Amino acid sequence: MASSQSTTAGTTRGQHELLIIGGGIAGLTAATFTARAGIETVVVNDGETVLRRNAHLENVPGFPAGVNPRRFADMLRAQATRNGAEYQTGTVTELTGEIDNGFTATITGGQAGEDIETDAADSEEAEPTRELTADRVLAASFPDADFLDGYDIDTRTADSKQYAEAGELGRTAVEGLYVAGRLAERYHQAVIAAGDGAEAAITLIHDSDIPFYNDWVAPEGYWTDRGREVPPGCEEIDPTEQRARQEAAMAAMQEYFAAPHDQQQRTFPSLVDDERNRLDWEQ
Repeated sequence: MASSQSTTAGTTRGQHELLIIGGGIAGLTAATFTARAGIETVVVNDGETVLRRNAHLENVPGFPAGVNPRRFADMLRAQATRNGAEYQTGTVTELTGEIDNGFTATITGGQAGEDIETDAADSEEAEPTRELTADRVLAASFPDADFLDGYDIDTRTADSKQYAEAGELGRTAVEGLYVAGRLAERYHQAVIAAGDGAEAAITLIHDSDIPFYNDWVAPEGYWTDRGREVPPGCEEIDPTEQRARQEAAMAAMQEYFAAPHDQQQRTFPSLVDDERNRLDWEQ
């Protein structure tokens, strides 16, 4: 399904196959899986993710000495968009609808197709309230489930956070609506968020009746030389293509890690008398 946008009475409407609410680890990981499976995916993120406020990220597979969390966030977003997901900023304040006629998200602030991640309130060019419709929704935002009030989904409030109950494999009691990551009260660990986002995404892919075996790129002949068809979601590549992909991967990693990240993390809002809670050396 191709996306389209038009503007009427100050409201932008777009039609997508999947809306992912939240551009943190769970949301962007899910977007990579769904986009690669051919589902037209749009991610709407509310300002700066909590990940970017970390000083150094540990316990992530593949980074023996840890990784700069802002670099890691950049890479996650690049991976999702490189594979076809669209990225927007803004706050989803309400979600209505159902799978038969589509879901409608009301979004305030932010930008449709903004290139950089900012707080919606910081942008002088923030768009007015707009609506976005989608066939399915995967919610993976900060744990504030207010926008799900119109649905019969159990929630739990703890301090200032409100979690939404996710059933088996990220499904909720509402068909076509999935929940993952911190919103689903998963452990506050990057690797857990990534895995939970991937699990919910694969569940959604299966529920969409899209054949999907494994996100597996195998050497040429791995299946076909045994007289088997390449499973859905997989591919075989010859040595030339394998070298090209390896070289592209090495070049990308060298570019990402050629210099320290140019953004420093903010601190907790209550610790700095600054509207954006910036540290002194950031001002």
